[in-house]
Amino acid sequence: MNGSAVAKASVARWFRRGPWEAIAMTLIGGGIIMLVQPWSIDLYSYSFVTILAGTVGFVIVSHFPE
Repeated sequence: MNGSAVAKASVARWFRRGPWEAIAMTLIGGGIIMLVQPWSIDLYSYSFVTILAGTVGFVIVSHFPE
């Protein structure tokens, strides 16, 4: 295997869909929890941004290879 193939395999290993989808879904879930909690206005303030970041991340990650 030449250096280019090794580098390509390394990049493909980092950009697999499964782990990144789990991170994006966790971010969305965390944003929803931040949205419905009654204790901190700061968490509530950042909840929309967190949900949006998770959603955009999920859309991007859904194009990654299996």
